[in-house]
Amino acid sequence: MHLIAAVDKNWAIGKDNKLLVSIPDDMKFFRETTKGHVVVMGRKTLESFPNGLPLKNRTNIVLTSDKSYNAHGAIVASSAEELKQELIKYDSDDIYVIGGASIYNLLVDECDEAHITYIDYAYDADTFFPNLDKRDNWVIAEESEEQTYYDLEFYFRRYVRK
Repeated sequence: MHLIAAVDKNWAIGKDNKLLVSIPDDMKFFRETTKGHVVVMGRKTLESFPNGLPLKNRTNIVLTSDKSYNAHGAIVASSAEELKQELIKYDSDDIYVIGGASIYNLLVDECDEAHITYIDYAYDADTFFPNLDKRDNWVIAEESEEQTYYDLEFYFRRYVRK
């Protein structure tokens, strides 16, 4: 399985259920990377999308404790165990964990690769991704040249689990 996220220099990913910043090249990378694959998210992440609708051209799986939750065509799992039972139906290489923080924390140790857009700036945030730089079992396998969006500097990094 893969993780995919944009993080700031403190590994923050959001505030008030919103992304910290919208960088067009990052959004394009996300779309191209996840299109045609399985995306796994929590309810709040789904509800942060336009009109709270699942992403097009992907199999959307949503984890929520609300057993009656209507995810508008997405597959709903109401427990971590139910989610894991659903995920075994798919090729692990086709699965992308897309957030939020509780889903990343739940599945980080099940994943082998992470696609991280690392933004060299510290935002005011309330939601964080597991800091892979502080985990002995994750290493950077690839890093892009420095990218810029207005005055922001960022890098596309691919981490792999040892």
